[in-house]
Amino acid sequence: MSKRDYYEVLGVSNSATKDEIKKAYRRLSKKFHPDINKEPGADEKFKEAKEAYEVLSDDQKRAQYDQFGHVDPNQGFGGGADFGGGFGGFEDIFNSFFGGGGGRRRDPNAPRQGADLQYTMTLKFEEAVFGKDADIEIPREETCDTCDGTGAKPGTKVETCTHCHGSGQISVEQNTPFGRIVNRRVCHYCNGTGKEIKEKCTTCSGTGKVTRRNKIHVKIPAGVDDGQQLRVAGKGEAGINGGPSGDLYIVFHIRPHEFFERDGDDIYCEMPITFVQASLGDEVEVPTLHGKVKLKVPSGTQTGTKFRLKGKGVPNVRGYGTGDQHVIVKIITPTKLSEKQKQLLREYAEISGQTPLGEHEESFFSKVKRAFKGD
Repeated sequence: MSKRDYYEVLGVSNSATKDEIKKAYRRLSKKFHPDINKEPGADEKFKEAKEAYEVLSDDQKRAQYDQFGHVDPNQGFGGGADFGGGFGGFEDIFNSFFGGGGGRRRDPNAPRQGADLQYTMTLKFEEAVFGKDADIEIPREETCDTCDGTGAKPGTKVETCTHCHGSGQISVEQNTPFGRIVNRRVCHYCNGTGKEIKEKCTTCSGTGKVTRRNKIHVKIPAGVDDGQQLRVAGKGEAGINGGPSGDLYIVFHIRPHEFFERDGDDIYCEMPITFVQASLGDEVEVPTLHGKVKLKVPSGTQTGTKFRLKGKGVPNVRGYGTGDQHVIVKIITPTKLSEKQKQLLREYAEISGQTPLGEHEESFFSKVKRAFKGD
């Protein structure tokens, strides 16, 4: 891929002073520095701006670049040199002569959609389940109200570039191993727009855009899960040359719940019950996200038994019904017993004909021992 024009990268003209170049680089480095901007592609834009600044801030390198572009004049044709940013190899040179697609460029004044934005929103567990309305503030580029996006001072006009005559390109002659060729490059004076602004708008400094904190009302649907995202159309950055605005993508992070766990649209929880409740059976009250419900625990229930509460889970975010809640029984063994309670348990064991360990448990442990001995 051919490199972009360094002046175009920094957003300055080829007559810009060193201070203007430095200010432009500082602005871009703050915007795209990888420690600040985590958006995809920001790192590459930062490197691109740094490379452009290293060349244009050095008088010798800048003079060489102004004369030869991205071509190394000492390199010749070897090494796959990029001829002035317009050619990437023999195929591109061939296309430039015979009308192929390699020499074509996008119209710089054509309407283009603005950049998309991303916003991370943290929700409570219940907010993700039932949804909510929220107001968020995001910084985004918008069309300057002072100049209506033209970049020109009110009362003045945007004029046709006198250097490229509105084409956005200038012709540069270069010597190559194939002879002397004419290469078209982006006009440094108008940055390829074909227009010149004599008096820049003081509000946006001629860019036609300003950054504002924008309040947006968002309706979060019920059932969103961790990592999912919501697209809010037209709430990204302003379009270019009258193009549509980009979109806003809200990525959700869900805080865990102290009692419930979620798996898709289903909810899981552990319900502690006593040894007596498990043995004799009981009706217990179970908390759900939709309120408390009665659950009948049959006699002889074992720890780990799972019960299903239909329709007590999470509403499907696409409207396909509601999940279930799964209640996993956990029998709690008492840690402190009175002497009377201990005596009653001994009597129970004696009536049942059990040893203190219990016949069932003893048989189980005997099997374990034999498995280790290889019997």
